[in-house]
Amino acid sequence: MLLNTFFETFQQNIMETTLLEIIAVIFGLLSVWYAKKANILVYPTGIVSVLIYVYILIEPKLYADMGINFFYFLMSVYGWYMWTRKGPEKKIIPIRWNTKKQQLLGIAAVFVFYFVILGMLWVFNRNDQDYLDTYVYFEGLKLMYVDSFTTSIFLVGMLFMALKRIENWIYWIIGDIISVPLYFEKGLVFTSFQYFVFLGIAIAGLFSWMKIYEESKKTGAKNIAPEEKVPVEHVLDK
Repeated sequence: MLLNTFFETFQQNIMETTLLEIIAVIFGLLSVWYAKKANILVYPTGIVSVLIYVYILIEPKLYADMGINFFYFLMSVYGWYMWTRKGPEKKIIPIRWNTKKQQLLGIAAVFVFYFVILGMLWVFNRNDQDYLDTYVYFEGLKLMYVDSFTTSIFLVGMLFMALKRIENWIYWIIGDIISVPLYFEKGLVFTSFQYFVFLGIAIAGLFSWMKIYEESKKTGAKNIAPEEKVPVEHVLDK
């Protein structure tokens, strides 16, 4: 019975999805796939997806969600710049692990983003009772708080991806794990399924970047995937 309800809701969600949303989903999936391959196309495809969502959110006046997607846009632009930026010696950023200090700063950033996002949601929606009513309780915790937390995790993940830090995948994995039941509880089964797909790609991306890192240590090319090797003199030192 539960399985039948799942597929019925899933089908209903798909039927209610507009062509523009489908395009945004496709570009979102492409962005994560290119990220797995450490391919610069992660950013143009991601920007297209984010801008479509910003446009979609204009009509229902979901300004807080628009603001969050605008954050995603800014992070994507920053990441695109960082991945193409070259230093004085024309060297590019390598894939690498965070230092302990950077790990702590990343965790701190999650909480900073969390309170900023939660504040945005409250400021824009505190007088919208219909909006507040949709944030039903999930295991005794308001979905608004969980949603803000996952978004803050994704933002830090985007920051670490821009810096080509392997840990970015850990943040994506944690956020995806939380998002799957979060959106399922909201009744957005199709979106929940998307995050399940994102989770699979993120796990693959973690192992892929770890492999690239280990191979680069052996070859001296610290950030280039096997199919994208360049002379060592064009790569940043460790």
